Amino acid sequence: MRVLMFGWEFPPHIAGGLGTASYGLTRGLAKHGTEVIFVVPKAYGDEDQRFVKVVNASDVETLYGDSRHEDIWDKLTFIRIDSNMIPYVSPEEFEARSEEYRRTGRIATGGDLWKERFEFSGKYGANLMEEVARYAMVAAQVARDLEGQFDLIHAHDWLTYYAGIAAKRVSGKPLVVHMHATEFDRSGERINKEVYAIERAGMEAADRVVAVSNLTRRIVIDKYGIPPEKVVTVHNAVRFGSKETEEEKRAVDDKIVTFLGRITYQKGPDYFVEAAAKVLKRMSGVRFVMAGSGDMLNHIVRRVAKLGIADRFHFTGFLKGDEVQKMFALSDVYVMPSVSEPFGISPLEAMRSNVPVIISKQSGVAEVLDYAIKVDYWDVDALADAIYGLIRYPVLAAVSAEKGLEEVTSLKWENAAAELIEVYRSLTDTRKI
Repeated sequence: MRVLMFGWEFPPHIAGGLGTASYGLTRGLAKHGTEVIFVVPKAYGDEDQRFVKVVNASDVETLYGDSRHEDIWDKLTFIRIDSNMIPYVSPEEFEARSEEYRRTGRIATGGDLWKERFEFSGKYGANLMEEVARYAMVAAQVARDLEGQFDLIHAHDWLTYYAGIAAKRVSGKPLVVHMHATEFDRSGERINKEVYAIERAGMEAADRVVAVSNLTRRIVIDKYGIPPEKVVTVHNAVRFGSKETEEEKRAVDDKIVTFLGRITYQKGPDYFVEAAAKVLKRMSGVRFVMAGSGDMLNHIVRRVAKLGIADRFHFTGFLKGDEVQKMFALSDVYVMPSVSEPFGISPLEAMRSNVPVIISKQSGVAEVLDYAIKVDYWDVDALADAIYGLIRYPVLAAVSAEKGLEEVTSLKWENAAAELIEVYRSLTDTRKI
């Protein structure tokens, strides 16, 4: 089986769980003999390519203007001109070039061919929508260039859905889209309609939709109108490194309670702060750490100051790689109070480090964990009680950590990849691959 996969980030350059999941799945697929060509908007050259071939979209030259490439141009019409998502080309220029191409079969731009090479930032900045559109154009070229070298297309999250659609239209190969987080998870009911439209278009065009949890699967069916038989659940997993996590030396004797994730509405950082204040009223010798960055950071800092707990609260900024593992090694309790979490890999990483975890019931990972303490994200009193209990009663914390480690050991990317391969086969067996 050969898969052309589109992602937005790949370790060590990641901003969250999407890159971690992409890496875990590609490693798992490789163990089952599946070849993956992984395309990212911007590659840095230090990506781990032992299990996957990484293609840098910024190096791909998109070519238009002769009969060999007419399919790329004609089949990109699904990107609406009036949405201003065609990069570098105004609607008027786009129409002019399209008309010239339809009339002559060529586009004169100082020569016989029209060539474009897009430089991607690979970030989530103000020009994100432009990069999404550019990525689709490059994806079409990649699919054309790799003709005959892949059997199926797999696109991760909405950022790559247009790319997946473009590759499918050029190649005719089946498309799987992976829903790691919906717009409803990120924004609640105040969704970005443009992002929602891309998500829905991607899932409607796909031959199969993979959701990271049953929670996400229900949202996909109920909120996007995708037929239930088209949506399957493949839970995420956690990767165990080849070396043991070294024990970190502490500068303080206090217990440490950690929140690690984007400081945004979706992750529920404000509930963590309110629970921290309640715990600190009941006991001393506890410090709370918020590791991450996001649009709610300034609000959270002000709230911590107003509650008078700034001397017990610490902000580390965004952590990555070994920094994350060091933070877990320093932690006594890990908390994920997400308002809506499609899955949530970080609790698995904490459990792998022998840290007892508290998670919200509104998370996909709650479906696969029995030994995590689960609370409703909005129930600050219950969250505070759970934190207090794990700190006040060492035996409870020890049992929770021990059982959690046993449980998480069975959640391997290799197993998730095996489920994913069955999805692939359901689409490709009829093609006699």
